[in-house]
Amino acid sequence: MDVQTVLLIILAAIVALGLVLFQYYYKVRRKGRLYIILSFLRFLALFGALLLLINPQFTKNEYRIEKADLVVLVDRSTSVAASSDTIQKMVREITESEELGNRFTLVSYGFGAKLMDGAFDGEVVNGNGILDVDSIYSENSTDISGALRGIQDIHSASNTAVVLFTDGNQTFGRDYEYYESNRKLAVFPVVVGDTTRYDDIAVTQVNANRYAFLNNKYPLEIYVSYSGKTDIRSTLNVAVNGRTVFRENIELSETDQVRTINTLLNANSVGLKNIVVSVESLTNERNTANNSRQLAVEIIDEKTDVAIVSNLRHPDIGTLKKAIESNEQRSVTIMKPTGNSAKYEGVDLFILYQPDTSFDPLYDYIQNKNSNLFTITGTQTDWNFLNKAQNSFSRNSYNQAEEVFPMQNPGFRIFNASDFSILDFPPLNANLGEIQLDAAGDILLTQRIRGAELDQPLLAVLENNAQREAVLFGENSWKWRMQSFRNEGDFTNFDEFVGRLVRYLASNSSRERLTLEYNSMYTGSGSAKIAATYFDESYTFSPNARIDIRLKNTDTDAVTDMPMLLTGSYYQSDVSNLVPGNYDFTVSVRNENLSKSGRFSILDFDVEKQLITTDYPKLARLARNTGGKSYFPSEVETLLSELLKDDRYLPVQKGEQNTVSLIDFQILLALITIALAAEWFIRKYNGLI
Repeated sequence: MDVQTVLLIILAAIVALGLVLFQYYYKVRRKGRLYIILSFLRFLALFGALLLLINPQFTKNEYRIEKADLVVLVDRSTSVAASSDTIQKMVREITESEELGNRFTLVSYGFGAKLMDGAFDGEVVNGNGILDVDSIYSENSTDISGALRGIQDIHSASNTAVVLFTDGNQTFGRDYEYYESNRKLAVFPVVVGDTTRYDDIAVTQVNANRYAFLNNKYPLEIYVSYSGKTDIRSTLNVAVNGRTVFRENIELSETDQVRTINTLLNANSVGLKNIVVSVESLTNERNTANNSRQLAVEIIDEKTDVAIVSNLRHPDIGTLKKAIESNEQRSVTIMKPTGNSAKYEGVDLFILYQPDTSFDPLYDYIQNKNSNLFTITGTQTDWNFLNKAQNSFSRNSYNQAEEVFPMQNPGFRIFNASDFSILDFPPLNANLGEIQLDAAGDILLTQRIRGAELDQPLLAVLENNAQREAVLFGENSWKWRMQSFRNEGDFTNFDEFVGRLVRYLASNSSRERLTLEYNSMYTGSGSAKIAATYFDESYTFSPNARIDIRLKNTDTDAVTDMPMLLTGSYYQSDVSNLVPGNYDFTVSVRNENLSKSGRFSILDFDVEKQLITTDYPKLARLARNTGGKSYFPSEVETLLSELLKDDRYLPVQKGEQNTVSLIDFQILLALITIALAAEWFIRKYNGLI
């Protein structure tokens, strides 16, 4: 409290005392004990009121002891299940230690593909009181780097040490050896599992296209690796639907540990082909689960031909080509709008990039053939020509370029685009001007310019009788693909959206009330979901429908019925828990004669079963990079001792200084009220009023 405030308080006391003396003792004949009490109450009331006017501020210091966080992070993947008893014992030794509890704030997490709260949350104990290991160590993927990033986000405000129980085998996410951490998050790995090295031969990777075309050949690229010190011979075998179609003898040694085999297989019939690539096991080989890989290739008898037509050289064109051809069912040809129209024969979809007057013959061809098209406009578009060349949309262009941000329309219903994320998408460049849509359709993306949301389309999908059309009112969509990679680490978000748009535009069939989205094959460790979109008779999305799915395992004839759940703007069924095999399924709408069928396969593959030894050298490098140290289970006592002695994790005393105004103290207002009331009551009782 400063000197000026203290002087004001003293002055307030003097003024209050002076007023009391004047009111109760100046020219007053009767004096006594009663007047002393009344004058004291009056003084309290006046002095309190003056204090509220002065409103002095008080500073209060609060101190607390802040302990460092000790995070116990447990790998819950199937590859460490054999060490479950050892892990449990070590985790409980840490979490039940009183010395650690006094030094640290103890927190535990588990992880597989994602970070989970609690090292053993969800554990199940059977009737004999024995822990059900399968209920805990059931994760089919391990993302160590993702788990550490999650811990760093959660405990960013505190000094944190992480005790990591894992075998070091990561099957998902970014390589944890290059994990970037600040020195507030030191990692102390405890290496669990078998550290012995065994002779092992494995099919480490098989590369193949998801689709192939009938009567063509499709490639397989096979990687075989060997870990051992002796020269070995083995045989590689490739079987399609149980029939051997390729075989090759291979030789490997300590100095020649990897062999790449390339072959071409014939696509003789349409359908899903289950391919098994395997190598003969070595004598006394311990891990034979990695001796084979299974995959599936779908043979199809159709292909979508897309033509990108432009007079410009622009990165958007290459981006569209890559996104569309990410699905092998589609091929893209880049063309000029000039030349013989015969080159357009066989094109299923035209993408017109920033049309100008040279597109006039092409527009005549499109109108005569009633072809589907996707128009992309930008700063170099000739709007005077484009407004006359077609009658689906028009724009009053001011020839002034502006940055336009996308805004997603959640009410879009023509096809399922709910998985498409525009998070942090950069703006497109477009000319200002009012847009008029003259054909029926729906708007997927709207515009936001300089923070103002406009009721103007950025991406619209239109239907004009049997012709389907889309228009994007902006250029530089290549930036969106780059942002998708920044967000997710791959281009899937952008590429799958472009694929859905192209698939819709390239189809000439009439709009269907029930549509399905699913993959022909799923890996056992991946997410298997089937989505359905349902429209009522007026082609309005119906969120109240009851949709069921019936699944039949064609290998065992087992039938499973389940309802599909509403998720946003579509219905979805998660079939990840099905056993590996081939399935036929039917999706039907209750109380309506409306259904659709399909077929898919779930591959029997668990990458965690491919790994039986620990990767302790990499864990040691992780510990060194983050300022920690790696340990083995026999060294847990040493780990605890060194954590207790580590000066980085000493408890820290922190103080907070709070400044509080007197007016915030309600007790002073209550004291003034009580003093005035008591004075009035005493005067009234003694007849002084």
